[in-house]
Amino acid sequence: MGKRFFLLSLFAFLAFSTALPAQSPSLAIQADHPTAKVNPMFYGLMTEEINFSYDGGLYAELIRDRTVGPGRRPLFYWTHVAKGASMVDVTVDDHTGPSTALARSLKMTVSAASDSAPAGIQNEGYWGIAVRPNTTYTGSFYAKADTEGVPITASLVNDETGATAASATVSGVTTDWKQYTFTLKTGAAPVTANNHFQLTIAKPATVWFGLVSLFPPTYHDRTNGNRIDIMEKMAAMRPTFLRLPGGNYLEGDHIPDRYDFKKTIGPLMDRPTHPSPWRYRSSDGMGLLEFLEWCEDLKMEPLLAVYAGYSLQQDHVDPGPALEPFVRDALDEIEYVMGDANTKWGAERVKNGHRAPFPMHYVEIGNEDWFDKSGSYDGRFAQFFKAIKEKYPDLQLIATTPVKSVKPDVLDEHFYMSAEKSFSDGGHYDKYDRSGPKIFVGEWATREGEPTPNLQSALGDAVWLTGLERNSDLVIMESYAPLFVNVNAGGMQWASDLIGYDALTSYGSPSYWTQVMFAAHTGTEVVAATLANAGPRIAASVTRDEQRRKIFIKLVNGTSDTQRFQIALDGAPGVKRQATLVTMSGKSPNATNAITNPDNIKPVERTIQVAGPKFEYSFVPYSVNVLELSY
Repeated sequence: MGKRFFLLSLFAFLAFSTALPAQSPSLAIQADHPTAKVNPMFYGLMTEEINFSYDGGLYAELIRDRTVGPGRRPLFYWTHVAKGASMVDVTVDDHTGPSTALARSLKMTVSAASDSAPAGIQNEGYWGIAVRPNTTYTGSFYAKADTEGVPITASLVNDETGATAASATVSGVTTDWKQYTFTLKTGAAPVTANNHFQLTIAKPATVWFGLVSLFPPTYHDRTNGNRIDIMEKMAAMRPTFLRLPGGNYLEGDHIPDRYDFKKTIGPLMDRPTHPSPWRYRSSDGMGLLEFLEWCEDLKMEPLLAVYAGYSLQQDHVDPGPALEPFVRDALDEIEYVMGDANTKWGAERVKNGHRAPFPMHYVEIGNEDWFDKSGSYDGRFAQFFKAIKEKYPDLQLIATTPVKSVKPDVLDEHFYMSAEKSFSDGGHYDKYDRSGPKIFVGEWATREGEPTPNLQSALGDAVWLTGLERNSDLVIMESYAPLFVNVNAGGMQWASDLIGYDALTSYGSPSYWTQVMFAAHTGTEVVAATLANAGPRIAASVTRDEQRRKIFIKLVNGTSDTQRFQIALDGAPGVKRQATLVTMSGKSPNATNAITNPDNIKPVERTIQVAGPKFEYSFVPYSVNVLELSY
C-alpha cells in the first residue's frame, strides 16, 4: 500500500511539474561594465587553394591549364578544333617552352585548313567559360610558328549553338617565342557559361603555344586580378585580415611542393606552377603580390603564414643548420611584404609593381604542426621565433601548437565540429587558462550541409561565435575555413564551405550570412551579460561602441520554438525606443542556399520599438539575431 501510494504521488507530482510553464529566457546586461576590449582585427578570412578556390574560383583566369606543367595530360582540358575538311594534330612538346620556368608547350600541327574550314585548339575553361553581353575580355598567349607571319584567331564560342560571341585575329606570329595580346568584345550575346575558347588558323602550319590566358573584367580593374562577384561578397564580410597563403597549401605534400613565395612573384612566365595537396596543380597566378593586393583591395592586413620545415607526408627539417635556409626564406618573405625600397626584397616588390610596403602585425610559423610525428616543432618554432624577433621585434608570432621552448605571442587553434558540438561547446573559452598566449581561432566551421553549410550549421556557428566574442580578452581573431568551393561535380574536396560559385555566379551560405551579421556589429568592448533559463541552443553576446553610443546584442535561438526574452539593461538609462533588428531564420534547420536558389536564407533588417532599458521580445525559431540599440 505504501509503495502504491508513493508511486501515485510521484506520478501526480510529475504531471503537475510538466504542466508548469517553462521560465522565459532572460538576458541581464550591465552596459556600463566592460569586461574586455574587442580586437579591431577580430573578424578575418582564412584562405588556401582547395575546392578550386583560386584557379577556377576567385582568381579570374578563364583558361584551365593555361600552361603545360610537369605530368599534365595534354588533351584533358585542351582539345582540337577541325572544321570541314581541315586536319590538326595536338601534342605536348617536352623540349620547347616560352621560358625556363615553363619548359613545355602545346604543339599544334595543322596539315589542312582554309578560311571556311579553320583548325586549331580549344579550352573548356573551369566547367565552362562565362560570357556576358557587351563585355570586354583581355587575352594573351605566347607562341611561335614554323613559318613567319601566321595569323591566329581567338574566339569565344557557344557550346550548344556554335555561335561566336566574340573573336579577334593576331597577325604576324613569328618563328621566335613572343607574347601576343588581344581583346574580345561581346555584343548581344546571351548570359551563359556554356562556352569555350578557341585558337585557330586558316592555313597549314605548326604553332607552339604557352601560357594562354583570358580574363574578364576584374575587381578594381586589376591586371591578373580577381572575380568581381566573389570579391564583393568578401567585402560585405568586413574582414580585417587575410591568413595567407593557406594551411595545407602552405606545407605541400612534400618539401619541394611547399608554397615557395620566390617562385610566385614577377612575370607569369617565370612562375613554374606547383602541385597543391588537393590533387590539382596551382597556376601560381595568385602569387604573393596578388595576395597582398587582395588585402589592399578589401582594406585588410595580411596575416602571413611562413613555411616552417614540415610537409604533410611527414617530411620535416630538424632544427639547426638544416633549417636555416627556410628561416632565411621566411625573413625574405617578410621583407617582401614590409620592407621599403632600400631593402633587397622590398626593392623586388617595387620592381614587381608595388612601391609602398604593406602593413602587417602577425606572422604564423607553420600550419597544424601537431601532425608532425617527429616532435620537432618546438625546436623549429624557437629557431624561427628568435630570428624573426631579432629583426622585427614588434611582429606578433603565432604558434600552430603549444610549445615549451619559448612563449609564443599567439596560439592558433582549429575546430571542425558537428552542429551539436558547436551548440554544446559554445562556452569553450569561458573558463580557459588566461596565463598562456592569446588565441587565434584560425580555422573552424560547423560542418553540416554540402557543398555549403545549411541553417543548422549557421546556428551552430553563431553559438560558437558568441562564445569567441564573449572571451575577447583571450580570443583575439577568428577566421572560418574553408572560404570557397566550386560547386561543379569534381570541384569540391572538402565540405562545408562558406561561399559557393560556378563559372557564372556565386552565393553566400547561411554560415556566410552569420559572419556578415556578426562582423557588421562588432563593438569595441564586451560588456557583462548574464543569460538565464536558456539551453545549449540559445546563446548571446553583448558588445558596445562607446564612441558611437551603440549596444549590439547577438542572440541565437537554435530551438524549434519562438523564445520570448526578457532583456534588461543596467547602465544605459537613455536607451532609445527605436532599435534595429537583423534576423536570419528559416522554417527548417536543413534549409539552405544553393547556386540555383542563392537567396533562400538571408538576413532581414527591420526597425522595432523597445519599451526602454527593460523590455521583452520574441525571437523566431531557428534564428540568428543582432539587435542594435542606441543610447
